[in-house]
Amino acid sequence: MKNNKIPLMEKSIALVGFMGVGKTTVGKLLARKLTRTFVDIDEEIEKDYQIPTTEIFNTIGEKAFREKEKETVISYSTQKNKVISLGGGAFMQKEIRDTCLANCIVFHLDITWDSWKTRLGMLVDSRPVLQGKTMEEIKSLFYERKNTYADHHSRVMTDDFDEEEVAEYIINTLQLV
Repeated sequence: MKNNKIPLMEKSIALVGFMGVGKTTVGKLLARKLTRTFVDIDEEIEKDYQIPTTEIFNTIGEKAFREKEKETVISYSTQKNKVISLGGGAFMQKEIRDTCLANCIVFHLDITWDSWKTRLGMLVDSRPVLQGKTMEEIKSLFYERKNTYADHHSRVMTDDFDEEEVAEYIINTLQLV
């Protein structure tokens, strides 16, 4: 589903990348700086179900979550002037990936494994996909998803930058378009 009626500079911006890379933090900054509406897909799903993501996974199931995620992403990605933070697993769904690539400007917020694993302690309780996994399983998931995130319009390595610098990098990149 491609929305050809949206001019390039009004296209929504979709931020993809592994969980904990900073999509929400950067997205909020970016939206403020560009005077756009910020949308966190996981928060939208939590509002609809009125429970946290971990509870959605535990009570309703991952399959139902992924269906709701697809519906929510497709709805927002075809709208103008949004900054959309996708959950780490959303881009694994081909329909989401195709819709975002066709209708948004997709930025992959990238991070190295060594930098990311220092964040693991603060992430594991709030990320149902990480719970009960060994470090090797998490590392495997990290690299598996990294391959899928390779479908994007622009990539930002975040290792050596704070969220302000990442947001500014994206804004500078948009000015080149």
